[in-house]
Amino acid sequence: MKIAAIDIGSNAARLLINEVKINNRKPEFIKLNLLRIPLRLGMDVFTIGKIGTEREKMVIDSMKIFSDLMKIYKVEHYRACATSAMRDAANGGDIIRQVKETSGIDIEIISGDEEATLVFENHVAEGLDKEFAYLYIDVGGGSTELTFYENNKMVYERSFNIGTIRLLNNLVTLDNWKEMKDEIKKNIVSKKPIVAIGSGGNINKVFSMSKTKDGKPMSLSHLKKVYKVFNELSVEERMTRYSLREDRADVLVPALAIFNNVMSWADINRIFVPKISVADGLIQNIYNQLQHKK
Repeated sequence: MKIAAIDIGSNAARLLINEVKINNRKPEFIKLNLLRIPLRLGMDVFTIGKIGTEREKMVIDSMKIFSDLMKIYKVEHYRACATSAMRDAANGGDIIRQVKETSGIDIEIISGDEEATLVFENHVAEGLDKEFAYLYIDVGGGSTELTFYENNKMVYERSFNIGTIRLLNNLVTLDNWKEMKDEIKKNIVSKKPIVAIGSGGNINKVFSMSKTKDGKPMSLSHLKKVYKVFNELSVEERMTRYSLREDRADVLVPALAIFNNVMSWADINRIFVPKISVADGLIQNIYNQLQHKK
């Protein structure tokens, strides 16, 4: 069975295609293709309230490409979800209709809470030490999703309109930060030690640059050091020195600011970075829904 997930975020759109094979009665998810297109919808939406003409065309053209790829791979089931930028765009509904007409793809606009739930669908914490509590931190361009997991249960989830593109455009206020801090202090508490699970392209990039072994955590002190180094460099210097694309080099600093704040306020000093994303959660969600229908 071949399943595809389309995640249209504030910074980029991703198409993930997986083949699901049953091994010893358990599903094995094999990644066939992952395509990322830096649409940067948030650059328009968070400043002018809608998706501009140029990026509107990019969305429509990108979905045509995604549709063609799904046909080539003979995808049987898919789900396409749009998050913070499309939620806030005045013309989001019009663009979704155009995408349906031109590529046949049905896009759903999902809430921040559902976005958090999709990251949780990866069930990473289920394979980790039960002596700990876990805070999923998913940092995107338009929002940050927090999901707190303890004793095999999700006990708290919340989406905040604090994201890398919003920060780049100076659209996050002190009140926004205070709200996040107060929520964390009130709700992210446990008698068990808490560790973080990070997701999103930025924390994955920081993890790969750190040379940390898969399955091992990074420390908060390391993230703070990386933040300090990158914050003192221009975007061009980050690109040259660390071989980064521009659309990654500019958002790394605001992403690290979010991770550092969340972890500090929750009194967390370690973060695991498994390769999970909203798209991975969508794949799991589609598969689980199909199993329930049987």
